Amino acid sequence: MTDTTSTLQAFGAGGDEPYTRALRSDGRLRLTDPDRPGEVVTMDVGRWSAAADRVDRSLLEGADGPVIDLGCGPGRMLVAALRMGLPALGVDVSAEAVAIATRSGGRAVQGSVFEPVPDEGHWDTALVIDGNIGIGGDPVALLARAAQIVRVGGRVVVETNRDADADRTYVATVTDADGHASSAFPWAEVGLRALHVHAAAAGLTARASWTDGGRHFCELIA
Repeated sequence: MTDTTSTLQAFGAGGDEPYTRALRSDGRLRLTDPDRPGEVVTMDVGRWSAAADRVDRSLLEGADGPVIDLGCGPGRMLVAALRMGLPALGVDVSAEAVAIATRSGGRAVQGSVFEPVPDEGHWDTALVIDGNIGIGGDPVALLARAAQIVRVGGRVVVETNRDADADRTYVATVTDADGHASSAFPWAEVGLRALHVHAAAAGLTARASWTDGGRHFCELIA
């Protein structure tokens, strides 16, 4: 399993810290694989920093208890959950993201999802959205970790790549609009078909998949 606790291996960290810069300016990030420079993924940090939209809120409607957001960013899902009366916690490696989430009224802790988290094994729903299935560059390990974090019978809601056949791991970097680049970190892209395979290997069962607002999701059961 990839060690994601190292600062230099965390999403957008190290180098010129573009993720921190983008969080402070609601900017965009370009995620690239050095081996495939022509294929760029644009990440809209401004959307992550905005209030949860209808699609975001719909992901919480099936929750019967507390929600944990793995890779919570600036915390829009935490605020949305609390407004719906759901206890919520976010986990993120970025100190800036955790600080913003906390200022917004959410509860968040800084750290890797591969480290112990509060109330482990008792969360009803774990969110793995906004591309966070890529965390650590090892989807099976990430999903197995999510299965440990939720309760028996709990839900893991994953946002998948728009390409249902996507399934690759690589070493990525992110760059902001001003050209500030991060250190390299492990990442993955996973479509629906591959997610089913990885979920089974992690001991999770796929219950439903759907598309909403141009985004693609799958609900897994522990």
